[in-house]
Amino acid sequence: MLSIVIPAVNKTIALFKKCKQQRIYTFSLMFTLGLGLTLTVFACSPTTSNSGTTPTTQASNNTVVRIGYQKASTILYALKAQGSLEKAFAASGASVTWSEFPAGPPMLEALNAGSIDFGYTGESPPIFAQAGGIPLVYVAYDPWSPKAEAIIVPKDSSIKSVAELKGKRVAFAKGSNANYLLVKALEKAGLQYSDIQPKTLAPADARAAFEGKNVEAWSIWDPYLAAAEAATGARILTDATGLAPNRGYYLAAKSFVDTKPNAVKTILDEVKKASDWAKNNPSEVAKLISPALGIDVPVLEIAEKRREYDVLPLTDEVINKQQEVADTFYQIKLIPKEIKVKEIVWQGN
Repeated sequence: MLSIVIPAVNKTIALFKKCKQQRIYTFSLMFTLGLGLTLTVFACSPTTSNSGTTPTTQASNNTVVRIGYQKASTILYALKAQGSLEKAFAASGASVTWSEFPAGPPMLEALNAGSIDFGYTGESPPIFAQAGGIPLVYVAYDPWSPKAEAIIVPKDSSIKSVAELKGKRVAFAKGSNANYLLVKALEKAGLQYSDIQPKTLAPADARAAFEGKNVEAWSIWDPYLAAAEAATGARILTDATGLAPNRGYYLAAKSFVDTKPNAVKTILDEVKKASDWAKNNPSEVAKLISPALGIDVPVLEIAEKRREYDVLPLTDEVINKQQEVADTFYQIKLIPKEIKVKEIVWQGN
C-alpha cells in the first residue's frame, strides 16, 4: 500500500512546487470610460516584486524583456525583424518577447496587467491610461508628421468639409491619437463632440464599416490611412496639420523603469539605431515590414514618407503639448479627472 501512496504524494508535492513558481495573471479589465476592450491575459514570468527588493539596474540572466507593438509602430516592427534587440540583451542572458496589439489602448491595458514592459503609442492612449490609474512612464517620443493621420470620407461622398460631419456617423478608435484629431478638427469647424454620432471601433472594424457605408467618415492613422486611400480611393477632409502634433510615445511600466533602468536605456538605444536607419531608407522599411503587416510595399512607402523618425527625451514643450491633449479630453468629459502629465515622465534619459 505504501509503495503506491508514497510515490503519488511525492508527485503531488513536486507538481505543487512547480505551479507555485509560476505567476499566472488573469484579468478582465475595462479601459477608462468604456473603451470596450476586455482582455484576459495568462502570462508566466520570472518572479518580480514592486516592494521590498533592491532595484536591478540591468537585464540579467533569466530576465524576459516583453515588448508590445502595433501596426503603427513600424520602428518596433523593424527592430523585431532585424533581431538587434535580442542581440543587445544576449550578453546578459536576457531574452525578448513580442506581443502585437491592434491599437494603443489595449496595449496599455496589457501593460497594466503586467504582461508587457515596454510599448509605443500615439499621444492619446497614455492620457486615458494615466487617468485610469495605469502605472506607466513616458520614456521618449518621436516627432510623427501630422500628415500621418487624417479624417477621410468615401471617394463618392457628398461631404466636402469637417463642418458637414454634423449629425454624421464618424468612426475612430476611442482613446487613440485619431480621437484627439477628430476633437480638434470639429472644434476648428465650430462643432462640438456631441454634434456627431461617434462610432468607436478598432481599425479593422472601422475599415469594414467605412467600406460598407455604415459610417460617413473615419478618423485614422497610417498605415491604415494609406491602405484605405489605396484600396478605396478615400478622400481626405483634413489631416492633422495645424490641429494635432501626432507625436508617438515610447512608454514603459513603472515597475520596469524602477527596477531595470539600464534595460530601458538599452531598448531606447536600439530603437534609436533602427530609427536612424529608417529615416534614410523608407523603401527598405516598407519592404521589411510588408510581410508582417500584410500591406503592399508601395502603400507602406507612402506612409513611411509622410512621417518623421527620431527617439528623443521629452522636453517641457512636448510635455506641455501633451498636457493640452489631457486637458481637452477632461473638458469634454472623455476622462473622469484632471491629470498632470509631467508626473509620469522619466527623468533617467
